[in-house]
Amino acid sequence: MTSRLDNRSAIITGGAQGLGFAIAQRLLAEGASVTLWDVNAQVLAEARQQLAGLGKVAVFAVDITDEASVDAAAAAADAAGSGFDILVHSAGISGPTMPTADYPREEWRRVLDINLYGAFLVNQVVVRRMIANNYGRIVNIASIAGKEGNPNASAYSAAKAGLIGLTKSLGKETAALDISVNVITPAAAKTRILEQVSQQHIDYMLSKIPRGRFLLVEEVASMVSWLVSAENSFTTGAVFDLSGGRATY
Repeated sequence: MTSRLDNRSAIITGGAQGLGFAIAQRLLAEGASVTLWDVNAQVLAEARQQLAGLGKVAVFAVDITDEASVDAAAAAADAAGSGFDILVHSAGISGPTMPTADYPREEWRRVLDINLYGAFLVNQVVVRRMIANNYGRIVNIASIAGKEGNPNASAYSAAKAGLIGLTKSLGKETAALDISVNVITPAAAKTRILEQVSQQHIDYMLSKIPRGRFLLVEEVASMVSWLVSAENSFTTGAVFDLSGGRATY
């Protein structure tokens, strides 16, 4: 009996922790081999050790804001024969929580560089290879903040809104091929990214979720596992909600 992702290869950015790590666990369980891209080499090594018993796992330290680093990671995957069937782009930061009027300009740029420009670089190098193979599944991890805008998180909200737009554009550009490009917009989950924001902001995010609880990382992984499968052969350029009832459109 075969699994849904047998003989498929996945690249997961931010895959050493949080949502990315949970997605890696699920895709391995579904039969895929995975390559984790993350900026933290130590966390990558720990993640590889934890996942080793589940299947084929490779890791590569990469700064997604640096063109040469992203190109080198893609070239390393080429050399290893890892393949580019699946991309799950999960890497990102929250940035400071403060009003736009007080937001440090250098921090605003940093959040956009990582969360949007980095997403562009990763999507670009991977989709070039998917186009050559006439096959691919891309899932970008945005946020409900990209749809609604969170107060005191203008950089994060703007970057995630941009990621939604990037996904829609790329989905249309590749729609004539067997490539699907979609984005999910989760509410907050209890991951290490919450360490970057204030308790007041955490309380605000929880108060906006009608379900009355945080999203579970396993719930994200479940949705992603279908989106990156061959079964998802029609939907592209779409936004999938994981907000526990918060989303208004």
